[in-house]
Amino acid sequence: MSILVLIPARMASTRLPGKPLADIAGSPMIVHVARRAAEAGLGRVVVATDTPAVAEAVRAHGFEAVMTRADHESGSDRIFEALGAVDPGGKVETIVNVQGDLPTIDPAIIGAALRPFAEPSVDIATLGVEIADAAEKTNPNVVKIVGSPLSTTRLRALYFTRATAPWGEGPLYHHVGLYAYRRAALERFVALKPSPLEQRERLEQLRALEAGMRIDAEIVSSLPLGVDTPQDLERARQILST
Repeated sequence: MSILVLIPARMASTRLPGKPLADIAGSPMIVHVARRAAEAGLGRVVVATDTPAVAEAVRAHGFEAVMTRADHESGSDRIFEALGAVDPGGKVETIVNVQGDLPTIDPAIIGAALRPFAEPSVDIATLGVEIADAAEKTNPNVVKIVGSPLSTTRLRALYFTRATAPWGEGPLYHHVGLYAYRRAALERFVALKPSPLEQRERLEQLRALEAGMRIDAEIVSSLPLGVDTPQDLERARQILST
């Protein structure tokens, strides 16, 4: 299948403004993400941004960038615009959305997100990691996947929540916000209006589930560091400077 990796990057982060261009070991953060996406070896990698300085930095390091509108409410809306710009002929079958704030992500888990597509009925694929830290189980900033096990490494997602769920004995899974879409699924998803549960939990993926779309999650062992705060940025600098 023809695969396009898109990396949305916006400068207007509320907790860490300007983070795509934050220096980490001599390169902007967004460039580190692009490098890891390229190392996954899936196909063409493009950064989608609303900021000329980000596009310039990406191109200066040998990667491709496309400009998108500044008024998008979500990364999925941004990558859909970018898809139309870089593939107007509709040749790309699968789109992988790698968040632009994952500079330490293991390239292997980017490819792992495609494994659920072995099942033809899967519309959207994503990733999860079993929670080992007890504090994360009750942390509302850690999104949990509630799913039906299909194998030791895969869940069919039934719900995503900031609460501690499911109840009872058994593992809990931390959702990793990296998505793979079949092209038709992405087109359908961005055409949907925000759903009630999406708005309540502030989790965009619930819109797809409420519309009857199927999301499967591949369970991996590596949890990438998401850079949302100055403290996260310092951790990323320590990791990538060694």
